[in-house]
Parts: sequence; structure tokens; C-alpha cells
Amino acid sequence: MQWVHTTRDSLAPRDKLAQLFVLISRGDTEATVQLVRSFRPGGITRFYGTDLAEEVDLIRQASAATTLPLLVSADLEGSRMSLAFGTEVPNPLGLAAVDDVEATTAIATIMAEEAKAVGLNWSFTPVIDINAAWQSAIVGTRSYGSDVDRIERHAMAQIEAFQRQGVAATVKHWPGEGYDDRDQHLVTTVNPLTLEQWEESFGRLYRRAIADGVMSVMSAHIAFPAFVRSLDPEAGAEAFRPASVSRLLTTELLRNRLGFNGLIVSDATAMAGLGDWGPREVTVPELVIAGCDVILFSDDPEADLMHLVRAVADGRLSQERVDEAVTRVLALKAALGLHRDRPAPTLESARAKVGTGVSRATARAVTARVPTLVKDVGNILPLSPERHRRVLVYSTGAIMPFVPQPIPLSLPERLTAEGFEVTVHEPGTMANPRDYDLVLYLLAEETLMTRGRIFLDWRRLTGSVFGAMARHWHQVPTVMVSLGFPYYLYDAPRVPAYINAYGSSESMQAAVLEALLGRAPFAGTSPVDPFVGSEQGRY
Repeated sequence: MQWVHTTRDSLAPRDKLAQLFVLISRGDTEATVQLVRSFRPGGITRFYGTDLAEEVDLIRQASAATTLPLLVSADLEGSRMSLAFGTEVPNPLGLAAVDDVEATTAIATIMAEEAKAVGLNWSFTPVIDINAAWQSAIVGTRSYGSDVDRIERHAMAQIEAFQRQGVAATVKHWPGEGYDDRDQHLVTTVNPLTLEQWEESFGRLYRRAIADGVMSVMSAHIAFPAFVRSLDPEAGAEAFRPASVSRLLTTELLRNRLGFNGLIVSDATAMAGLGDWGPREVTVPELVIAGCDVILFSDDPEADLMHLVRAVADGRLSQERVDEAVTRVLALKAALGLHRDRPAPTLESARAKVGTGVSRATARAVTARVPTLVKDVGNILPLSPERHRRVLVYSTGAIMPFVPQPIPLSLPERLTAEGFEVTVHEPGTMANPRDYDLVLYLLAEETLMTRGRIFLDWRRLTGSVFGAMARHWHQVPTVMVSLGFPYYLYDAPRVPAYINAYGSSESMQAAVLEALLGRAPFAGTSPVDPFVGSEQGRY
């Protein structure tokens, strides 16, 4: 506490405001070091590359470029939202399918140990959203499912494991996402629950996380009209103000009523869910005025800093509120012990912790329990080269938010190595089902940003209007495997065999193969309703 107060009071007014920013770090080391040295932000969020040595060196140089310890954050969400050089682990929906808290703790521990080893000290996870509006592409596989009990079990285990390893956890997306199927990257989304419904679901989850000592909450660009109208029945448009810039939601509800005393970080400020509400010169100061202690990301940090300077000058943003936010930023650093020895990662220590044989074996064992057999009404499984030698594969590849082209899947090659003759369909060509013994759909779209919806796009998959209308499963045994979004039965209710695996990592594809061939059981249990409330897909 003495370090926090002394440090805060020694900062110039400009540097106090700079401490409220966490900026994106992408690409080369020099750009990040220069950003840290010139702007002196409270922290950075690193989008990690594949080279461990380069990443360790970047954090070492960035840490040395500032006189204050640096918060280094990332979204550690598992599957393809993991450290590219680290251990492959399932995402939250996959862990929810395993539904073993000890397994979740083991995976979270691996993630936190590896993060800490490369200098990362803050994760914007766990996601405690509820997978209720099943068409939501932004909740998707990031959530622990649709059951509040299951979400609570696993999210609390993740918080405990992360913070035990010295990585601050963040629960998001306040005040709760998942009942609006839109994406807050594109629009301010709405939590439509009544106060009673909210208390039984999100209220319960946030209160538990706070009681368990979670260090951070992310206030998102989500409106909660029921709470605002409970205080002002005539709120009008204000009922739909994003929580990130709402004093009623962030200060009154989260701080005062739920008693959260940790650090509140805004969601990414480039999102249209914030930009849709007002101009940046207004919304950036409003983030802090409303109760956010950290402004997440900026395309023009100096301009945003000046928005805060002007807000302090004209009285919209009080110096008292600035000092409170700076106190919380520094307090998080102190709570993590960064004020004592400012530990910097070394390549030797990172290599000793990242991707070890023990960690990979543990992760593979958990991953093997994820694949979930939703239905097999035609008794097609297990597959074998004797019965299903000629295989026609339709595949989207793995589609990722920041990757311009789909990443090819390895499952077709794995099947070939097992003795199958695999043909990967080229979009736009017509396939004769009589030429094959099995049709296999491999779909791999996890949570997406800025797309709006995930659905089975038959036209894109097949490459033609007529291909989109063709269904082969009455002539040829057909299996559909989702390595991501778990709701494709909505678009293909009559497919005879359907499997959810929730993620598309190499280890997950290997686990799916073992289950397809009958060498391992389909051990997962659905953490969501894959039939989306419809009986049609069961047959």
C-alpha cells in the first residue's frame, strides 16, 4: 500500500493518465519497446507470435523501457486462442464437455505456468457468459456452456488456478453476455433479463467470482435496461447505454452493490458496441468517469490521452476519480508482486516451463475426453478402412478471426495414414456419391469476431447453388464433425451421425480420429443443447 500511494503521488498528471491505458502489442520488438518508452502505459496486451525466444526478448526489453512495472496481458482462452508456442489445451466449452473440475484446474495451471514463464501476468479470462442465445458467434466456444452450475464450477476453478500461479484473472463480459445473439464488436448488445433473472444467473456468477477474490472484471459494451429502469423508469435511450460507459452499471451495480474492490478494465474500445454510442472524444473520458480503471486499446493513444486531459480540465473527469483509477492499476501490480523485484523472463526459464512433456501429456489426456457423440442414428461408427475405404471430405478448414484464409485441417491426412482413400472436395465441382463409401463433413469455426453469425454455409462449402442443395446421406453413410461451433444440427438436422469437438487444434483432431475409429470412447457430455430446443435434429 505504501508503494502504491508513494508511486501514485510521485507521478506527473500526464503519467497518471497514461497508466490508465493498456495498449496492443503486435509484431516486432522495436515497435513495442518504442511504444512503451514513449507513452509509458500501464500495460500492454500482447498478440503472441510463434517464436518463444523472440517473445521472451520482447517482454524483457519492454519491461526495461519503463520505470514502472508493466502489466502484460492476453486472452488465454484455450484451443487456438492460446500461446502459439505453448501446450495445446481445450477451450472452455471443451472443458465443460469433460466436466471434471480437476481436469479444468490442471489445464488452467498449465496455461498460467506457461504464461508466467514468458512474462505474462494478467489474463482476460475466464469468460462467464451464458451460452443461451445459441446463434451468438461471439460467445460460441469461449463460454463454459449454458448451465449456470457448470459455468460456476469451472470458471471458479480457472480463477483459482490462474491467480495461484501469479496471473491475475478477469471475469467477463460484465454485466453478462449470451442472451443477445449479436456481436458487441458490431453493435451494443443487450442483456434482456429481468433483475430477478439476472440475480439468479449472472448476479450469482459475478458475486461468486468476487467472493473468490477475482482480481479484475471487464466491463463490456453491453446494456442492461432492467437495472437502469429500476432506478429511472423514464430512462429512454439511457437504458441502452453500454456498461463500459455507464456509471449506474459499472459503479453503482458492480462496485457498490456487488462490492467489487478490484480493477475494472473496459472491453476493447475500438468495438462498434462503444463507437456506436458516441464519438471517441466523449466515450473515452466516459469510460473512466463511469468506473473503468483501464482503457483497453487505442489506435491513437496520444489523441485519447488528450481527450482525458480536456475532460479533467473542464471538470467532467475529476482528479479524485483519476487518482482512484491509478491507485487500482498500481494496486494490481503490487498484488502480483511486480513492485518488489520486477521479474523479467529468461529464455532458459521459459523453455523449462513451456510445452514440457508432462504438460503435453496432461493436456492430451484431457483433450481425449472432449469429443462428444451427439447422435449416430445409422450406426455408422466406428469407421474402418474395410467398410468406409473411399472417403469424400467437405471441409471449411479452421476459420480464425485474425487469419485471412482458412487453415487446412490435418484430419484428412490422418485418415489417409490409417488406410482410407481420402478425397477432399474442391468447391464448385460435383461429386457422385456412388463413388464413395463415406461422406465426412469437417467444420472448424470457433468463436468469431465481426462476422455476426456462424452457420453451415452450404453454398460456400460446396461452391455452387446445386451443390448446396444436394444431400448424400441417403445413398452414402455420412458423418458430420464440428471442431468448433456446436450447433450445426440446426442447418443439417437429418445428418445421421454428428459429433462435437469444440476446438480444432492438432491434438483435438488426433483425439477425434481415435474416437471415430473406435480406439477411444466418445467421453464428452454436451455442455449446451446441440439440438437448439428442436426435436427435428434428433432423428
